Amino acid sequence: QKTHTPPKGMQRFAALRTSTATTTTTTKAVKTSSRRRYLKSSSAAASANTFQTPTRRVSLHFARRKSSSRVKTPSTSSTTTKTHTKKIIVAMASSSSPSSQTPTAEFIENFNRDYLQRHKSYEDNFWETKMDLKGNSVENLNTSFNALETFLGDQKTLEKVRELLKRTDGSVSEEQKIVLNQIEKTLKCYIVESDDAKALRESMMKKEGTLQKSRNNLKTQYTDKDGKVVDTTPTVIRTKMRSDPEESVRKSCWEMLRKNGPFLLDNGFCDIIKERNRFARELGFEDFYDLKVTNAEGFSKKKCFEMLDGLEQATKPLLDKALEMLKKEKGEDATKPWNTGFALSGELTKLTDPYYPFEYAPEVWGRSFSKMNIKYKGATMRLDLCDRKGKYPNGFCHWPTAPYKTQDGTFIPSETNFTSLATPDEIGSGNTALTTLMHEGGHAAHFSNIVQGSPLFSQERAPFSVALAETQSMFLDALCEDASWQARYAKNRKGETIPWELIERSIKERHPYKVFQLRGMIAVPYFEKALYEMDEKDLTPENVLKVADEVEMKIQGGLAGRPLMSVPHILADESSCYYHGYVFAEMAVHQTREYFFKTGDGTIVDNPRVGKELIENYWVHGSGNPGFLGLVNNLTGSPLKHDAWVKELGVEVEDMLKEEKAEYEKALASASSSSKDEIDLEMRAIFVHGDDVISDSNDSSFTDACEKFRGWIYQEWPKTKTMA
Repeated sequence: QKTHTPPKGMQRFAALRTSTATTTTTTKAVKTSSRRRYLKSSSAAASANTFQTPTRRVSLHFARRKSSSRVKTPSTSSTTTKTHTKKIIVAMASSSSPSSQTPTAEFIENFNRDYLQRHKSYEDNFWETKMDLKGNSVENLNTSFNALETFLGDQKTLEKVRELLKRTDGSVSEEQKIVLNQIEKTLKCYIVESDDAKALRESMMKKEGTLQKSRNNLKTQYTDKDGKVVDTTPTVIRTKMRSDPEESVRKSCWEMLRKNGPFLLDNGFCDIIKERNRFARELGFEDFYDLKVTNAEGFSKKKCFEMLDGLEQATKPLLDKALEMLKKEKGEDATKPWNTGFALSGELTKLTDPYYPFEYAPEVWGRSFSKMNIKYKGATMRLDLCDRKGKYPNGFCHWPTAPYKTQDGTFIPSETNFTSLATPDEIGSGNTALTTLMHEGGHAAHFSNIVQGSPLFSQERAPFSVALAETQSMFLDALCEDASWQARYAKNRKGETIPWELIERSIKERHPYKVFQLRGMIAVPYFEKALYEMDEKDLTPENVLKVADEVEMKIQGGLAGRPLMSVPHILADESSCYYHGYVFAEMAVHQTREYFFKTGDGTIVDNPRVGKELIENYWVHGSGNPGFLGLVNNLTGSPLKHDAWVKELGVEVEDMLKEEKAEYEKALASASSSSKDEIDLEMRAIFVHGDDVISDSNDSSFTDACEKFRGWIYQEWPKTKTMA
């Protein structure tokens, strides 16, 4: 079986994954580490030419239930979230009586309360703008961002923290020292003492906000087979490149993606790059990339690319071999960027699509996680899962309320905003969106279970490691490609299990080309490294486009199906220069999977031990010690390496088929009536679509909320109901 620092500022994770293993592995270890994912998302994994933010395949089933109609209620973003903020602040304020607190405890409590108030204000505005809700304001987003950064950049607070840490009179407990050290560690990522740096920060954020607003107004279109220009969304563009049988349509979609670069560059992207670098250098960093990786991961850009260079060199021969095989098996045209994804998954996507109906995704995610004993510790999760115009074109999971433990031991549970981009009646789109659900649900489970003395341990900005966060989500979305998981959960609307023949075909057709996904992932950090290392005089639209194409050619072996300038991460301050985190996470995922396969009963799917170990060894610590590299080493008993990932790519197809078939048959034989079991995630789930609430698990149960969501899907996308 198998979510940064904007220069001293905001960093975030957006859907993806991880893996690795030791250099010395036994024969058994090699076999178990090859228990992988085969029915790859027909998107990112298919090839470097169709690479996008890593997403994994999700599958579902479960008996059909009576559809429920849509529930229209007021928006959950503005009025409701502000009311919820007040309730949280009141709960925090009443958790301890000021008269009973020591000065240190009172300082920590006040800091936590004031921080979370500003954090939540920013996150509410972030959600409203990214979801394009009524009344959203870029101005309010910038104001709340600056307020949060100002709070975290307060020099007097840092001086007070250091004064408390110096005390030797016993007035500061060891547990309080851990919290104070985390506050100091975080503030040091945000303190901007230079007036010039402060001005640069505010200027580049305004420029970014203006560019983002312009980008939201960029028309996304393609030309259909009849020559008609069709308005659509980025998600549909990527889906059609993988599944549309007409080459002219696929090429039109690719050309639309290529328009992103010139558009961004004509609207000030070069100026933003220049100001980001000036800001970083004002603070003593080599460039903006160095600032971001140092603050987020705790090591330099130099060390980061030493690790990436090793992976790049180890997989270059595999890339060359795969490209030659692609030409031989599929023809020269298959290497064209708009054809590769379709060549590797077009027909297979259609055949497997019925086993991944999107409307069952929430229930499958809940049931699979519940079987592994994964809980959300009283969290409230808002889920906006379907695509629409104006919505941010990438899945993400953020925490308006970052969980923590108050000084008197009271636990403040998390509040989560979670989005994906489903177009339920498009072939292959459910697969991509479902994978995002498993991925972002993994992020939410991770952060919900962080139990430390400040929300600073559980907020996703610096100094939280991108790699640590992505390891958790990618470890969990990796399950969806295991044959044993598919045997239990990949079912069509009639409840029929995906046949082994489709899994076998998927392995044969996709395993030899899995290196394309790896090379597509590492292309992003190599491009951003080159971008931020360019001299200002060379930062012109023409040169940036040239560098992007050169990186694609060198790293991916040709122009990419998802052009580097269309990757959304590079635009936003909070997500730029952290894509390497996905790569390191993929290493850690392989290493973590191997650990579970080699210990206990050697399983992951439906194993209740998994949730317990993840909580105790990975999740509870948050961004505190021992950090990403230390946590991986502590759980697996080995430093982070790329060996297991590379080894899996080199497994012969026949060996993989033999092992996966055994896992598939074993899972079928042990299948139970799990679809009838109650799902208890210890979480409130609120399904929304923009400003409308669809269902709320507090009204009855998680499964009932999923049933109402399913009914809403049938109402809004009638074709899915006829399929059912």
